[in-house]
Amino acid sequence: MKNKNQVPATILMVIGAILTAGGIFLFINRFSPMWSFSHKYMTDNAIFVMLGILGIFLGVVGLLLAKSLFKEGREVQEGEGMKQHMGMKASARISNTVIYVLLIIISVVWLAPFFCIVVQSFRVNPTGMTRYLFNNPDAALKEGLTIKFGLGNYERLFKETQFPRWYLNTFIIAVVVAAVQTVIVLCMSYTLSRFRFKLRKPLMQFMLILGMFPGMLTMIILYQVLKDIGLAGANAMPGLILVYVASSGMGYYVSKGFFDTIPKSLDEAARIDGATRAQVLYKIILPLAKPIVIYTVLTAFMGPWGDFVFAKYVTGITPEAWNVAVGLQQWLSTSTNISENYTMFCAGGVIVAIPVVILFMCMQKYYVEGVTGGAVKG
Repeated sequence: MKNKNQVPATILMVIGAILTAGGIFLFINRFSPMWSFSHKYMTDNAIFVMLGILGIFLGVVGLLLAKSLFKEGREVQEGEGMKQHMGMKASARISNTVIYVLLIIISVVWLAPFFCIVVQSFRVNPTGMTRYLFNNPDAALKEGLTIKFGLGNYERLFKETQFPRWYLNTFIIAVVVAAVQTVIVLCMSYTLSRFRFKLRKPLMQFMLILGMFPGMLTMIILYQVLKDIGLAGANAMPGLILVYVASSGMGYYVSKGFFDTIPKSLDEAARIDGATRAQVLYKIILPLAKPIVIYTVLTAFMGPWGDFVFAKYVTGITPEAWNVAVGLQQWLSTSTNISENYTMFCAGGVIVAIPVVILFMCMQKYYVEGVTGGAVKG
């Protein structure tokens, strides 16, 4: 019986071998030119190292998938009695292979910018990026421009700029907002989930409709109010916290949906035993609702951590009050700043991303459970 997997497996094997060989060539040629036709720019530029690593990775994946398809095809040939079952299994394997290849390609495309930012953050040359990588490589070589790596950008970041102050401002605002907003959202969600009172549904509908209007509509009046009470400019931190937590109660949708999935009989049993409403919430409901608590904390933390537009509008031209987004943007405000601060900007972006990455890696399980659990009903 003919091996149905032979053709796709052979194609994958050839593609994998070509990608692997090309990746090895680009990677080795970056450090030790092997052929006379190798362009000098190829040996002086780190972009080809990235392409080489990417080619090796995709090539190895293709070879492994080809090996799996060959093995699957041999299993199909082993018995006539299992022919139909194994044929279906082989078809499923081929489909999964195509899906995995597409997902890998999409992942590489999605991760490539982040990888480039990390690499650029270690490049100590005080120049912009575009001239180095793609534009006029011969002119760059004539000027003796070569890529050098080191920790100079991170040292400049903490010694020569106000980045530590901006980072501290952002961290304080994000932590305070996450704590206060989580309490407000959980209390609002529990109230709407467990209590029945007049105008409850109209109130929920009103908050839903009000939340559809973009926050940009109120930016000017909010700034004027904060300025009038002295919470703009140098004193912008408490003003930003006030605005971030002011309407947080309207974000009750996901949390309320999660609370609705917890049986009300638990509340009734606790009330019979003499527990108050507050005790029911923080001793019974919240321990069972850990995923939605984590989800609420993460979403509340992410809002002020990455805010730029409103923070820039409120802080104005006071560097001491800026957050990291506003401060980093100032380094790219002109072409001169870009050429001098681009790599340091990338280093700042890497440091800003570290807390978020750690939070999501440690709490990913609870985050997904909170989203899916809160979407069951509401």
